Amino acid sequence: MDAVKHIIKKELTRVFSDKKMVISLFILPGVLIMVLYSVMGNLIANLEKDIESHIPTVYIQNAPEDFDDIIDSINYIGEIRYLNSKDSTDIIKDGILKGEIDLLVVFDEGFAKTIRNYSEAGDAIPEIRTFYNPSEEYSLSARGNFKAMVLETYHQYLLTERFGNTEQLQVFHTDRNPEAGIIMDEDKASGKALSMLLPFLINIMLFQGAASLGMDAITGEKERGTIASMLLSPIKRSEIVFGKMVSLAILTSLSAVIYTIAVIIGIQNLAGGEMGQLANISFAPIEIIQLFVLLILLVYFYVSIVVLVATFARSQKEAGTYVTPLYILVMLGSIMTMFSSGGDKSTTLYAIPVYNGAVAIQNILVGELTMTQFGITIGSLAVLASLITACITRAFNNEKVMFNA
Repeated sequence: MDAVKHIIKKELTRVFSDKKMVISLFILPGVLIMVLYSVMGNLIANLEKDIESHIPTVYIQNAPEDFDDIIDSINYIGEIRYLNSKDSTDIIKDGILKGEIDLLVVFDEGFAKTIRNYSEAGDAIPEIRTFYNPSEEYSLSARGNFKAMVLETYHQYLLTERFGNTEQLQVFHTDRNPEAGIIMDEDKASGKALSMLLPFLINIMLFQGAASLGMDAITGEKERGTIASMLLSPIKRSEIVFGKMVSLAILTSLSAVIYTIAVIIGIQNLAGGEMGQLANISFAPIEIIQLFVLLILLVYFYVSIVVLVATFARSQKEAGTYVTPLYILVMLGSIMTMFSSGGDKSTTLYAIPVYNGAVAIQNILVGELTMTQFGITIGSLAVLASLITACITRAFNNEKVMFNA
């Protein structure tokens, strides 16, 4: 046991005594994550402000005589230009396509007369057509605002003119107070905000941390020749394996915690500093224990995979080549939870490595992880990690593998 403690201390000292390694592994990635989300948040906020401050250019063809009064009455802000029925709209539509014009509104000819002549079912009903470019934010916003503010107001005005009291058209109300009808588990709703993204990020960060640290700790030492002296010492090779894997698990866990905190702070910056329901997330004691145990096993599982690859690789470059497809598999297994419907899942799915860790974390966040699902998840991860550790120990006892013979 003393040998294992010595190896753990040696590995931790090696990392934390190297300022460049500390910065590159722990500080720089966290800072970059926060900066990235902050920049994205500022860009989104600036885009929204730009759209709100933009004065749309709107062309209206065949507008009824009273339509201009409606626009003035609601103080609609926009450059309104009127066209008659003889004016061609081809140039206007081309301007919308190019993003130079925001909206074209076309009333049917004789719009007001058709409305006045309506008397019974089957009579003609005039149409208002809007032409816009959904790929242009200005145009999309201009259409939405014009329909909501101008056309809806005009619609209510015409109904009042036809029927006098428009309350006769209101047969019933639906949800006058929408909030009164909400039936929701607040803890589950709060966890839902993170359950789509956080399990994916945690898995990726854990594997990435294990990969960057593991390849240097094993293959890097093989290249530098420092592992040879350790193998020739009287320390059991199983102790060397265990010591290195525990130290890597500690370092990987630390990096994952830093990255996760950086992501949460980044999400807050992305949301403009408003955490909303994220601030209400809480865990029961059993859920905290489940999450802790699950993360420990996930860390050890990913470390074992990386160490196994690094042990058989002759160089860090070769190890990186082998780790890349594994990284892609981890991404695929984790990303599946982002598009999950949230319904009941078969218990057999919790035996699938990588996916089971992500879906278990997701269920913990929404308070839906059962003890059966938890047991299958940690059991499968523990068994696989143990088998991989046994393979690593066997490889450490093989001189050809360890000395690149």
